[in-house]
Amino acid sequence: MNSAFKVVRFIDGLSLWSGKIFAWLSVPLVGGLVYEVVARYAFNSPTEWAYDITYMLYGIIFMMGAAYTLYNKGHIRTDLLYNTFPARWQGLIDTIFYLFFFFPGMILFLVAGWDYAAHAWDIKETAAYSPWRPIVYPFKTVIPIAIILLIIQGIAEFIKSVYATTRGEWR
Repeated sequence: MNSAFKVVRFIDGLSLWSGKIFAWLSVPLVGGLVYEVVARYAFNSPTEWAYDITYMLYGIIFMMGAAYTLYNKGHIRTDLLYNTFPARWQGLIDTIFYLFFFFPGMILFLVAGWDYAAHAWDIKETAAYSPWRPIVYPFKTVIPIAIILLIIQGIAEFIKSVYATTRGEWR
């Protein structure tokens, strides 16, 4: 079990690192929004690019923060009942849910996200609704990358839940 927890520590570190790195995209996101507001209302000169940049940056922050959020136990759970259970039962519940819901769902999302991104790359997709028409295929590539990171963090959480099920304590 010690070698498994070396893997868990590595995965947790990866999720922690990626979450903190991508959180820094908040700086250009806020900068773009502030620039747009000042340009629009102070100088009556709105930009063509601010909306596109902000939704892309926010999407990247949201998607790439998913594994970090899972690591920090920030995803939805019915804590009212769950927190009253002993660690062994919590681990069993998590183990079952990871096996039968999380992993199958994430694999389906990965396949769909991969196809979605691949299609965008094939057609060199640009934003059709924008006069600026920025390229969006690199942005859509974030979807399968984020899902892969989420699955990897799910593996670490699954190992932790199996440990809690067998040992009766969280590690």
